[in-house]
Amino acid sequence: MLNPAPSLHLFADVQARVHAICADLAAAGGWSEETDLSRVVVEPPRDPSHGDMATNAAMVLAKDAKVKPRDLAEAIAARLRSEDLVAKVDIAGPGFINLSLKPVAWVEALRTMLREGTSYGRGSAADAPRVNVEYVSANPTGPMHVGHCRGAVFGDALCSLLQFAGRDVTREYYINDAGAQVDVLARSAYLRYREALGEDIGAIPEGLYPGDYLKPVGEMLATEYGDRLRTMSEAQWLPIVRAKAIAMMMDEIKGDLAALNIHHDVFFSERSLIEDGNNKVAETIDFLRAKGDIYEGRLPPPKGKPVEDYEDREQSLFRATAYGDDVDRPLIKSDGSYTYFASDIANHKSKFDRGFADLIDVFGADHGGYVKRMQAAVKAVTAGKATLDVKIVQLVRLLRNGEPVKMSKRSGDFVTLREVVDEVGRDAVRFMMLYRKNDAVLDFDLAKVIEQSRDNPVFYVQYGHARGHSIFRRAREVVPDLPAEDSARREYLSRGPLERLTEPEELDLLRRLALYPRMSEGAATTHEPHRIAFYLYDLASEFHALWTKGGTELPHLRFISDHDASLTKARLGMVQAVVSVLASGLAILGVHAPDEMR
Repeated sequence: MLNPAPSLHLFADVQARVHAICADLAAAGGWSEETDLSRVVVEPPRDPSHGDMATNAAMVLAKDAKVKPRDLAEAIAARLRSEDLVAKVDIAGPGFINLSLKPVAWVEALRTMLREGTSYGRGSAADAPRVNVEYVSANPTGPMHVGHCRGAVFGDALCSLLQFAGRDVTREYYINDAGAQVDVLARSAYLRYREALGEDIGAIPEGLYPGDYLKPVGEMLATEYGDRLRTMSEAQWLPIVRAKAIAMMMDEIKGDLAALNIHHDVFFSERSLIEDGNNKVAETIDFLRAKGDIYEGRLPPPKGKPVEDYEDREQSLFRATAYGDDVDRPLIKSDGSYTYFASDIANHKSKFDRGFADLIDVFGADHGGYVKRMQAAVKAVTAGKATLDVKIVQLVRLLRNGEPVKMSKRSGDFVTLREVVDEVGRDAVRFMMLYRKNDAVLDFDLAKVIEQSRDNPVFYVQYGHARGHSIFRRAREVVPDLPAEDSARREYLSRGPLERLTEPEELDLLRRLALYPRMSEGAATTHEPHRIAFYLYDLASEFHALWTKGGTELPHLRFISDHDASLTKARLGMVQAVVSVLASGLAILGVHAPDEMR
């Protein structure tokens, strides 16, 4: 079996060599104590004509070395030219160093890919803090809509990406079950309960939820309680109906998420923060007050549009401005209840108390103004020991052949997540929700995402994986002992004559494959899973283009040579690497990697 511990990928290998050279020069020059090699990186040059890799080593270390960047670049370049993987070193501008590698470097990188398979590029971050990612957290007041869908897919893919990078990740859903909106839900469900008992309820009153999705809740209440709830006062029936409605809505939400293969580790209830005898919001406010972070004061009127929680009165305010926010924030309303922000502070303190120092929140487009205040709160309740990154997921415009899609009958005023998944499938939804940066508005066209063409990215990437397996099936006519099982095939091909891959188009594809570990590491660091989707489309495009060239104008590039089994084995090794990397990236995105397209 072929699954050893991951080795250094090519970029990390070259970067380690550059670091070693710089450390030697620093020691020889007497400036080693001041040297921070973490600033020295090796990355692809912006212009491919400049070489395979570039390093900023001379630029960032020249001040420490007390020499001109160009002079330090010359010293580093002289050492690099003796490295076995390096074919050419050039110095550009004031001191950037460009490297061109020998073909053997790409061949050895390919052997690493074949040894590691879908683990190629997987990181190890055992010493990194545990990560808590809170995402979706839709109010339990109805079925999930297509806007929730994007945040759900983004958060889930981000978790998988962080796990691929070696992080210990907890997926968390924060249930907003303590605000006024769940009382509205209860009153709406109570109306459906009366309807289930045979009462003509007429039109749904303004301010209540009109969708048919609450009819099953009313029917269940009628089955369980008969007409007993009608004999109770609102104060008596409201908590009963609210609890049942929230439970049934959460079951539906979990079912919607399961349709996307999204499963959270923790469902954390907002109501649990304010339970009698265990009021974590009050404890958090007391904690902040003892630190001097809460005072009694009056806020100036907000500029621009009205702010929902603004009240012109003396009140308890969190010193958010002391931690980077624009204004201080109220915590207790005039009726004595807590603001949403107060509960959110307690929620994040709870995460820190549970052992999480690396926090990520995925918010919807309407929460952009919430970022600074939450980051200020996290700084305050953790004494700066925790970090919070907030990712805003922008709106989704749902289209069909370029025309806006009408609203759902079932929900009353929006298209549900389940309706979209049922129509186009989970893979199309997940991939396309990630095929645009999270902070940009996404146009999702129900007709285009099921097209079988290059213009449909999810099809094109999945077709690349299927094409690779089709090549393996046909190749057995030339290489009859090619194993069918993945790990056995990788082991077989890793022993092949990979040095025969010398065509420029082949080396270009190997260069693309060698980028995967660095790209996925960068995507994890910046919390940007869309980079995986973009990379996979580029890799599939290059793979399809090479296949097409071999089948048309350049037959010497064909993956299968009827008269040269040795060359065929080498090229099958390259195809195997493409298949493995496509499967790896698709797994991060939560998308199926098919062996054949039907």
